[in-house]
Amino acid sequence: MAAEEQRVGSPPPPSLLPAPVGSVAPLRRLAAARLAGLLIALCCLATASAPAIAADSSGSPPAAGRQGRRQPLVPPVPDGSPEELLGYIESLADPAAMPTSRGRLRYYLRKAAAATAEAAGRIIADTEPGDALHNRGVTLKLDALLTLQKLGERGAAEDLAAFASSLPPLDDADLAARVQKAAATAEVEAVLAAGNPADAAALVGRLAAALRTDPDDLALARTAIDLATKLADLPDGEPAAAAAFETFMPILEGSDSPPVRQLAEQTAAVARRISLPGHPMKITGTLLSGEPFDQATLAGKVVLVDFWATWCGPCVAEIANLRREYEKWHEAGFEVIGVSLDEDRASLEGFVESKQIPWPILYEEPGGPGWRHPLATYYGITGIPTVVLIGADGNVITLDARGKKLAAALERLLGEPPARIGDRR
Repeated sequence: MAAEEQRVGSPPPPSLLPAPVGSVAPLRRLAAARLAGLLIALCCLATASAPAIAADSSGSPPAAGRQGRRQPLVPPVPDGSPEELLGYIESLADPAAMPTSRGRLRYYLRKAAAATAEAAGRIIADTEPGDALHNRGVTLKLDALLTLQKLGERGAAEDLAAFASSLPPLDDADLAARVQKAAATAEVEAVLAAGNPADAAALVGRLAAALRTDPDDLALARTAIDLATKLADLPDGEPAAAAAFETFMPILEGSDSPPVRQLAEQTAAVARRISLPGHPMKITGTLLSGEPFDQATLAGKVVLVDFWATWCGPCVAEIANLRREYEKWHEAGFEVIGVSLDEDRASLEGFVESKQIPWPILYEEPGGPGWRHPLATYYGITGIPTVVLIGADGNVITLDARGKKLAAALERLLGEPPARIGDRR
């Protein structure tokens, strides 16, 4: 969701939810755990605490504490046998001192994960595929690279994808599945980081093939939905996102797994919205006056559907721009339909009157906790303002028409605005 939007209504699919906020205190109880479990557990806490540790993300060692408490150190990776390297890795899970702040925790994690990846790589190189130590090395390196990726280490996603592709076939089916899923997640991160939606086509094909092999794999299904959803946030990413949803949804809807089918149901509305460009949009509801809305009144007009609320600061800020474009282009065939997500009719009516909003507003009485306008639910609106620009032929043109983009689109669609008495040109 863009920074200038506000969240509304029900939560997004589980794959899109942020991790719960944690604390440093429970970490002390994990000191004796295996490193793989320690790294993943600590990583979740560090990632969830990102705002608090932003100043420590440079990778530089933190300054010593005021009370001079000893901080954990990561010794260099030693030369030695696979067994000795494994012992070194396990020692990192039980340092002599534990981090005393989130910044130091992040610093230690980065160093420990990098050292683990290096040591595990040596174990893999010095053992034979199928050997227990070899598989242990694969597991440890996989966990270490996942930790570095979650901590935002530059190039970690690419390193993870390269590591997964370099491995020969694994005899451990569970480990092979873990590697495949980690590689898919890393590829998703790499594609999104590159910011080129066209790069996603091959990845969508590989994820779809994996899902067809195992349509009940919830983790893989979430990875696929995460990719499709985030593609829509990239510049000009809507077509790629729509194509991804069109590929994934039939597979997920046909799964025998109830959680996977539930994920598909939760995502269907988002897919419906993202797939709108090039297709008609269904607009139904009740006007603020209490009369039913008739979509036929929009025939032949260029229409902007604006999902908004009076409590949404960015929505209110956009009204001045909408009014300016409405007054300029209304006589040429431009209409705005506001879809209010407000729950208090009186407050909404007062706002519309005070701001002298001239376009129709759709409003429905609240139907209980977690209420959202039915049209917002139908199209998976999770943040407002969300706008949909519809052409005179009734087909959606774009989901990105705010600010100057709206002015440019209207000039392209409607030409010069009609002259008015007193206009100076």
